[in-house]
Amino acid sequence: MHVPDGFINAPVSAVAGVVAAGAVAVSLRGARRELGGERAAPLAGLVAAFVFAVQMLNFPVAAGTSGHLLGGALAAILVGPCTGVLCIAVVLLMQGILFADGGLTALGINITVMGVVTVVVAYALFRGLTGVLPRTRRSTTAAAFVAALVSVPAAALVFTLIYAIGGTTDVPIGKVLTAMVGVHVLIGIGEAVITALTVGAVLAVRPDLVHGASGLAAPLKLRVDGELVDAPAAAPAPVPAPAARTRSTRNVWATGLVAALLLAGFVSYYASASPDGLEKVAADKGIDEKIKEHGAADSPLADYGVKDIADARLSGGLAGVIGVGATVVVGSGVFWAVHRRRTVPETAGTSHGTA
Repeated sequence: MHVPDGFINAPVSAVAGVVAAGAVAVSLRGARRELGGERAAPLAGLVAAFVFAVQMLNFPVAAGTSGHLLGGALAAILVGPCTGVLCIAVVLLMQGILFADGGLTALGINITVMGVVTVVVAYALFRGLTGVLPRTRRSTTAAAFVAALVSVPAAALVFTLIYAIGGTTDVPIGKVLTAMVGVHVLIGIGEAVITALTVGAVLAVRPDLVHGASGLAAPLKLRVDGELVDAPAAAPAPVPAPAARTRSTRNVWATGLVAALLLAGFVSYYASASPDGLEKVAADKGIDEKIKEHGAADSPLADYGVKDIADARLSGGLAGVIGVGATVVVGSGVFWAVHRRRTVPETAGTSHGTA
């Protein structure tokens, strides 16, 4: 659903840019709370890289139409809503600058639609569902499925509202709404499957690394005289040595990075070549009549291929690997800086208090 330059007029694009900048600023403050441990920054960078990789895997949803992961629900559930917004913003920035995917003047629109809307809708619904469902791995995974499913047509609805205000072509808004929401409900099913599988896989091995699964284990109950009562609290488990905790996190990080590299570098070659939901609707309804050439069209990685490499498999695979590498480096750097902004004031405050 990457909006290119020319779909939305300049004033509305500028307003969307201000909204996106405000959302990123708020998320930077909120992410300081979510990035609590030393391991959080590289893991958040990994989530951004994984979203980038999976977005390359377009899947067919209807005749001549494909879809891809938006990633807001997945990122929010794994690393928190504020960090999730930043993850998607990093991904969109890398895609726009390096791969000419999503307009540069439309970056604010894309962050608002694909990042803010999907994260807010998905995480609010996810927390609501987990609040009423049993605190089990299965119910948490089901909540992730529903949240991801709803977040995609919600994003399509917000894009339609933005188009109704600032669209550059005269297309009946009712037709745009019907087409956009209809196709993105189908795409939402794919988003839900990917999100649920990923969240379920992480929950199976390291539930402590899933932000949305905090407090997943329900208190143990015992039946006494026909009534369920809380079991006595177990003795706390020994705290692992720092080296053991670091090594375990590094293993998860390395496994996730290898998976992202394989998806972007190899599996992406077999992705659907059909236009995605927005591209298809734009072509069918005439929204793309005033589309503009991308500002990064001359990038050596434009259109997810490496310039001057003729072999399509090698070109696309290498571009995917470069994209994953760039995203994980930039994302980890951003999140490390946010984490340091959180810890430095605390350290300074402690030193001042003991002086």
